[in-house]
Amino acid sequence: MTIPSASRRRSGRPAWAGRNYTLLTAAAVVTGLGNAGALIAAAFAVLEAGGDGGDVGLVAAARTVPLVVFLLIGGAVADRLPRHRVMVAANTLNCLSQAAFAALVLSGEARLWHMAVLSALGGTGQAFFSPAAEGMLLSTVDGEQAGRAFAIFRMGMNGAQIGGAALGGALIAAFGPGWVLAVDAAAFAVAGALRAFLDVGHTARRESAGMLRDLREGWREVAGRPWLWGIVVQFSVVNAVVAAAESVYGPLVAEEHLGGARPWGLALAAFGAGTLLGGLLMTRWKPRRLLLVGTVCVFPFALPSAALAVPLPVPALCAVMFGAGASIEVFGVSWMTALHQEIPEDKLSRVAAYDWFGSVSMVPLATALAGPAESAFGRTAALWGCSALIVLLTVAVLAVPEVRRLRRRTGAPVAEGVVAAGGLPGVPGGLPGVPGQADGPDPVSRR
Repeated sequence: MTIPSASRRRSGRPAWAGRNYTLLTAAAVVTGLGNAGALIAAAFAVLEAGGDGGDVGLVAAARTVPLVVFLLIGGAVADRLPRHRVMVAANTLNCLSQAAFAALVLSGEARLWHMAVLSALGGTGQAFFSPAAEGMLLSTVDGEQAGRAFAIFRMGMNGAQIGGAALGGALIAAFGPGWVLAVDAAAFAVAGALRAFLDVGHTARRESAGMLRDLREGWREVAGRPWLWGIVVQFSVVNAVVAAAESVYGPLVAEEHLGGARPWGLALAAFGAGTLLGGLLMTRWKPRRLLLVGTVCVFPFALPSAALAVPLPVPALCAVMFGAGASIEVFGVSWMTALHQEIPEDKLSRVAAYDWFGSVSMVPLATALAGPAESAFGRTAALWGCSALIVLLTVAVLAVPEVRRLRRRTGAPVAEGVVAAGGLPGVPGGLPGVPGQADGPDPVSRR
């Protein structure tokens, strides 16, 4: 007689992949597919309306500004209210704003200010969604299998973004940007419906003494952990310089030295494929010193800027991008696992908000200064500067003792206050950004 594996439920899913984890992963894949194409569609919608590159940047900035402004408030709200309700409300706002965007584009009535306002509404929705989603995911799997769960979640997200970008480009060419925006609105509706079925019955009721006090408590959680705020500061700069290299310098180098947009698209696709390999590796590998291993894997993230500075031929550039994608995914899973292990459940969303704030706040400044930096120092020097900043900041983070010493706890209880919400039945206690949890454009790596 064959006895079914105890690690699997009757549904065929692993035991750690409970209802909430499955719903969150499915919803994230759906919105990842829609958003990847919508980012391309929004740019083409601006151009079709008679705008230029500056107008495309303006609409993108209109989304980023409210994201930065409202992130910390979103984190406090997500730790005060049921997180799934915050997520569904944010998805509803994103669905309505994208539907209006699509309708205006399809009718030929879209104006620049329309698109800017609707993009700002989308950024506002993301500001409330992202901390709630990260806190929800972190409180949804058990500690022993957290690394594997986060790796699979991120593989789904990264795969959806790769496929969504390819599909979106094809659909824009065939039907125009308006229909791709409409598909994204539908994706938000489907994802919101899935998230409405999340089970929060086992989540402890949260008491709040006021918004400002909640924000101060979240800040104390961050400031009291040198490994946490050190890495947040590190990636506030890393994400910014990588954004400048990839969104400003990369296309220019490709146009002048590599043969145009197609080789640059291949290089970006190689990076995405690398993230899938890194995620697959992390489903099996459980490094004991989480942050030490993860931080060492940030060093290869400096190589793409250096490759563009040379510049390397296309095959070599693709190889560098592939390796950088794989290595940064090792960091991403390690980072999420460390947050899951160390941060109390009732403060997860506020900590995630500070993490997100650090990750996105300097990106607009860096992309705005990329042009002046090129004029002042030359593109090659600017790209080498991007690589040098990543290396120097990573060395600085490795100098933090807690980064080198923090170890994965095996067989230990999850961080105090974590509640099992859809994880293993009978496990006391219960489930970051996430890197990759955004229903909208991610910062470059978003850890």
